[in-house]
Amino acid sequence: MQFTGAKVALFLGADLLVIQRDDNTDIPFPNHFDFPGGGREGAETPLQCVTRETFEEVGLNLGEADFVWSRQYEQNWFFVAHRPPGDTSLIRFGDEGQGWSLMSPTAYLSNPLAVPNFAIRLRHYLTEARPSFDV
Repeated sequence: MQFTGAKVALFLGADLLVIQRDDNTDIPFPNHFDFPGGGREGAETPLQCVTRETFEEVGLNLGEADFVWSRQYEQNWFFVAHRPPGDTSLIRFGDEGQGWSLMSPTAYLSNPLAVPNFAIRLRHYLTEARPSFDV
């Protein structure tokens, strides 16, 4: 299974955890709202990659049962995971990005600073899985 990286749309309750990317011109989509995840290291599986990256970036340990949807898009994997809203108290922001916040899926999809590919992928999940946010 060839892939270069993985991202996760991580719901804490009904809201998405988003990371505002650094505002550096040498990175793709500077200053945009990103999801946890990143590049593969060694022989990691997609799930190992995204769980490691999520821990490094926001300090949350995701378990296999938290993941509810996934799809490979060319060389990258996109996951969706759900955790309780109380997990916000466990977030420990890493050293990449300007900060984190919570955002409704609707707000993310309409935000001009959403990473375009991730908005498309999130829309695929919302359309196909039709999640209920009556948390």
